Amino acid sequence: MIKKYIILLGLLPMMAAAQTVKSPNGNVSLTFSLSDKGQPTYEMKYKDKQVVNPSHLGLELARDKHASKGMEETDLMDGFKIKSTQTSSFDETWRPVWGETATIRNHYNEMAVNLHQPSSDRDITIRFRVYDYGMGLRYEFPQQQTLNYFVIKEEHTQFAMTADHTAYWIPGDYDTQEYEYNITPLTGIRAVIAKHREAYKSNSSTTVFSNTGVQTSLQLKTKDGLYINIHEAACLDYPTMHLNLDDKNLVFESWLTPDAVGRKGFIQTPFNTPWRTVMVSDDARDMLSCKLTLNLNEPCKIEDTSWIHPTKYCGVWWNMIVGTKSWSYTNDLPSVRLGVTDYAKCKPNGTHGATNEEVKRYIDFAAKNGLQEVLVEGWNEGWEDWFGHQKLDVFDFVTPYPDFDIKMLNDYAHAKGVKLMMHHETSSSALNYERHLENAFSLMNKYGYDAVKTGYVGDIIPRGEFHYSQLMNNHYQHVIETAAKHHIMVNAHEATRPTGICRTWPNLVGNESARGTEYEAFGGNVAYHTVMLPFTRLQGGPMDYTPGIFETRLSDWSQNPSFVHTTLCGQLSLYLVMYSPLQMAADLPEHYEKYDDAFQFIRDVACDWDDSKYLEAEPAQYITVARKAKGTDNWFVGGKTGEEARTAVVCLDFLDKGRKYDCAIYQDAKGADYEHNPKAYQIIHKTVKKGDVLKINEARGGGFAVSLIAK
Repeated sequence: MIKKYIILLGLLPMMAAAQTVKSPNGNVSLTFSLSDKGQPTYEMKYKDKQVVNPSHLGLELARDKHASKGMEETDLMDGFKIKSTQTSSFDETWRPVWGETATIRNHYNEMAVNLHQPSSDRDITIRFRVYDYGMGLRYEFPQQQTLNYFVIKEEHTQFAMTADHTAYWIPGDYDTQEYEYNITPLTGIRAVIAKHREAYKSNSSTTVFSNTGVQTSLQLKTKDGLYINIHEAACLDYPTMHLNLDDKNLVFESWLTPDAVGRKGFIQTPFNTPWRTVMVSDDARDMLSCKLTLNLNEPCKIEDTSWIHPTKYCGVWWNMIVGTKSWSYTNDLPSVRLGVTDYAKCKPNGTHGATNEEVKRYIDFAAKNGLQEVLVEGWNEGWEDWFGHQKLDVFDFVTPYPDFDIKMLNDYAHAKGVKLMMHHETSSSALNYERHLENAFSLMNKYGYDAVKTGYVGDIIPRGEFHYSQLMNNHYQHVIETAAKHHIMVNAHEATRPTGICRTWPNLVGNESARGTEYEAFGGNVAYHTVMLPFTRLQGGPMDYTPGIFETRLSDWSQNPSFVHTTLCGQLSLYLVMYSPLQMAADLPEHYEKYDDAFQFIRDVACDWDDSKYLEAEPAQYITVARKAKGTDNWFVGGKTGEEARTAVVCLDFLDKGRKYDCAIYQDAKGADYEHNPKAYQIIHKTVKKGDVLKINEARGGGFAVSLIAK
């Protein structure tokens, strides 16, 4: 049952020197004050330990022809007085359409500080929501004659750290998150970025903006055992936020992604900024289980969500990533023109992946193994010159290559109880995609597609824009909302990192927005990568990581010299550790057939959950999680480790009392190692009950997976 209550706790005296609001259990406290110059200031504590030292808040406005006409663009930085302060409490339990748990509690105490700047006669509100595990703050601008339209030059939200904490970070970048995580003290960030700045340019589109800039979600650990996480929630009609560090004073400050002319936000009041969030706990497991980002987003706006469903899929993809197949149909053409190039007159290159025969093979595999959908990349005309030319008219998203019969293949799939998943690579020509969007989604509706994987590889068009600017964030949101009208689920790659918007728009079932499995074919990911992402990237929403690679040494079956930096059982663990309602069996069908007993876990594991319990966790070292499959009494457990072997201890206290379970343990065999012996695994079957303890060895880069089927 969902319960809500809001209690007005009182109107605090005007001009109070310092005002404090505590979380419901009292562990987190947030204190607001004005400096001597009238500058908004806050600080945060956890169990009486300082988490954020006094930090200033404010926005610097641009003197711009697009701002309110005739108005002096006074900065919203200082000179404020407190008009009034309201505090309240809120408690609800809501049900996500899909998720790690059947219900989520949203319980906080709130303080809204209403400020007036006499010199400009302007009002703003700074709202704080304080949870038992952290807080969120945002700026609110009521509509007013003196502040109607304005342009942001800089947002100056500070997070002053108390010491030189250990940071788990990737460099701040306007265009990509596809980096491996660094682990350094805060004061070590500058040296790493300076050293690798040239190497960072190897990605298709990178814009590292500072030697001390980092991306959110930023995970930190203090010397006295506090875990701190800084991120943002509900980033709508606003640029994505990075953090820039003053490494002499250990103060982070918000750093917004600019647009093509350097502006960082065009605002019309009334307007609320995204939430700036800080999570804190003395238990690393809370960083993974607490839902601060989701709770700070608005409730679902889709009335009928019956068409939205968690999905397990395979697809024509990994062969192209590894290099044995191609997206393009022919090698005859140095360039193509949509609607002009006649592919019927071109010689097929013989490596095209999205052929009728190949796609039918994947459909048969999906039907045989209970997978719901088959992704097909490279099905549509235009891949011969799609990348690297800043080409506006790249794809039309409706015209298939001659060897892809869209009607026949969809009929074939539907007859077998399988759907095809659409692929729309935009080559970052957002202008082109928006022109074709309605036709593309209508084609999907015609043939029964209900999910699309979008892509934004390369530099953005409109030219000069960045992937994470206000304009592009509005583009991604436009695609999500348009897709919802067509009953289409969206899995966006190379888009902005998620900030919990999937609560409001649950047809956003996945994003990439981080370094995924594809990089295992480009030299590999460090072994601890997948036990870092849940603490960072996944704070904002699920990732389409594309796990399940069994033939981890690519040179065994291709000319690619790379290898996957996990064991085979480590790949199985990712279906639990890397939560997503969208999970891919990413390897080739013939590889799964060689290890059919291990593939049984992928057949069995769910994608939607009634409950999740994080049993063990430490950033970049290990994660162990148990999840209860939606609408069943069955549990699944996954554990993943990083660079060091370890023994996981799984206490089965979460099982139902008095009930027995068929237990299958998929674990690294003796001598397994992600570099030297990655495919050594064993499967153990036993009967277990509540209170039993499983001790499971995890190899370097390894892991385990357990199915617990109620008898």
